[in-house]
Amino acid sequence: MERYYIVFSGRVQGVGFRWFCQTEAAHLGLTGWVRNLDNGDVDCEVEGSPVRLKMFVQKIKAGNRWIRVDSCRVKVIPLKHDQSFVPRN
Repeated sequence: MERYYIVFSGRVQGVGFRWFCQTEAAHLGLTGWVRNLDNGDVDCEVEGSPVRLKMFVQKIKAGNRWIRVDSCRVKVIPLKHDQSFVPRN
């Protein structure tokens, strides 16, 4: 198990990005949270197996027709053992 703190930049607010992260995390069985930042970026903490975390990052970076990720900064942080993946304000 690992936990990542990730900051995404690009077209990541007002396009369903947090919902997209929540859906992908649930699909991969990951836990954590996601929130919008005042500067237009989105940050999240996500926890799970290293393989699934890498799949999550790849899927989110790929985006969709509305989402465009220009940069993604990932940092490994201590585990927290969340029970779910939720959006935060």
